[in-house]
Amino acid sequence: MRGLLILLFSLWAQAAMARGFATHDLTGLAEVARTALGPDATAQVAALHLSLHCAACTGAPTLELQLGRLTDGTEERVRSGRTSSAALEAICIRRYPGCRLSTLPAGRAIGWLSVYTLDNGAGATAVILRDGDLLTIEARAVDRGAAEDSVRRLTLTVLPQIVGP
Repeated sequence: MRGLLILLFSLWAQAAMARGFATHDLTGLAEVARTALGPDATAQVAALHLSLHCAACTGAPTLELQLGRLTDGTEERVRSGRTSSAALEAICIRRYPGCRLSTLPAGRAIGWLSVYTLDNGAGATAVILRDGDLLTIEARAVDRGAAEDSVRRLTLTVLPQIVGP
């Protein structure tokens, strides 16, 4: 019995240390995200999903923010350096020739941004991980610059509130 209690307290302590994101609900960020995209942008939001569109903005971007979990070891491999930025970029290039990947400053989280060409325009995807929590921000726009710019603007605006201190 004593061993079981020690095991339970150990697991509880580990769970307390795994903080993850500061928020797990995007509904409170819809207006600030919409404003960051542009005054003519529209938003649809649910707790784990936020869609934005701005036909009048440069490049007519459409963005999707999604909260979830990724516990397959990717975060640990990237943090430890076992999976490099070059390896992540190679994965992206296999799917989208010409893909370019860069790291994103994400506070206590880790993140990267990939920018690529699509058949009808371009896309950009930011991936942010912290303690198994996952945020993806995907943009589709007329060109690579517009897709990347809209993801970067949105990341600067919402990331501090999602990732937390």
